[in-house]
Amino acid sequence: MSNLQSTSGRAERRSAGPGQATVRAGRSGASAAVGFEAEWEAACQTALDGIDLSTTPDLLLVFVDSRFAGHYEEIIGRLRESTGARHLIGASGQSVIGSALEAEEGSAIAALGFCLPDAEFTSLPIDPERMDDSVFAPIQDGPEVWLMFSNPFTIMTDRLVGHLQQLRPEVVLLGGMASSHRQQEGCAVFIDDQVLMSGAAMMGLSGVSVRPVVAQGAEPLGQPWIVTECEANTVKTLGSRSALEVLQETLFGLDDATRDRAARNLLVGLAMDEYKDIHERGDFLIRNVMGADRESGVVAINAIPRVGQTLQFQYRDAQAADDDLRARLIDLREALEPEEEVLGALLCSCNGRGRGLFGEPDHDASALSEIFGPVPTAGFFCNGEIGPVGGENYLHGFTASIAVLTSREGSSIGSR
Repeated sequence: MSNLQSTSGRAERRSAGPGQATVRAGRSGASAAVGFEAEWEAACQTALDGIDLSTTPDLLLVFVDSRFAGHYEEIIGRLRESTGARHLIGASGQSVIGSALEAEEGSAIAALGFCLPDAEFTSLPIDPERMDDSVFAPIQDGPEVWLMFSNPFTIMTDRLVGHLQQLRPEVVLLGGMASSHRQQEGCAVFIDDQVLMSGAAMMGLSGVSVRPVVAQGAEPLGQPWIVTECEANTVKTLGSRSALEVLQETLFGLDDATRDRAARNLLVGLAMDEYKDIHERGDFLIRNVMGADRESGVVAINAIPRVGQTLQFQYRDAQAADDDLRARLIDLREALEPEEEVLGALLCSCNGRGRGLFGEPDHDASALSEIFGPVPTAGFFCNGEIGPVGGENYLHGFTASIAVLTSREGSSIGSR
């Protein structure tokens, strides 16, 4: 039985079953569905039956459980032909994600179609054997927002993201690294009619508003410190004190319960904007603590710090990750313009989240619908997530990277 909910006088929202949701807002719309079936043909048909679009989709997002790896080309061909979608992009996954649903058990296909009459799209397949700057001319001269999926076994995604950031500092990249139940085997990305077993797939969007949400799932500990001495990936001193001494002091200052939680997953946050007077959750790029040396007092991290940068120790657990995601989504809800309606969302969640982190199903996908009402959603559990923090794009871990498309008139850029 359909559940109708209207968030305003301009948009109609409807959910009609697990993984399904449809939004209509003026001439724009989106609809998503998930096909749970043991056979690929049945999964395709179930997904197609659940998509409700009044017109041919301009863009179709498709995510396929890697257990269907032998049939990727047939699946992509069937979905694009049946929907008539102008463009298609997606990836393989260990599990796929739909509207308020994370299909962590059993094989499935997730599809999300967008009707965006004012939008323009730029398809860009990336061949790892041909990476000269001429290949990236569409990024330098074209849309500022790009969806991006890569095969992590065939291309250095972190280097690619960094290179694109240098080529065009204002570019917004959102997506993730493909995953598979069998490591490299079955890992693929999709672009229009192509199934790529190596490289990356990118889709530029213009003429539609895209709002990035990057939830790194971390909780700050203690106070921020200034890096006063560092070398390569090691922090030697913070506030002219031994970095290890500061870390130990921070941990000893916590209550027993918080100290136990922090000790299991200790992180650092590097501030992205040194001009802010107060740094809060979301202002930091989160990276792992790799270790420490008792004799020298040096702390090694999975990043390259710089002298003068603000650093704050952090930790991650289920509660911190839940708090962070909800805070980021509420921030977005409050930032929406009065005439702006959420159409749909691409959700790229780390394969270290899900039931394994939260102890319950559908966590990240459900948070979207709880805060915005039914939101047509598709995505997958990634080997790494791509998204902006502090105005720059990075490859993340244990993160939820979300591209929220809205019906606002104007350019495709959202705040980073």
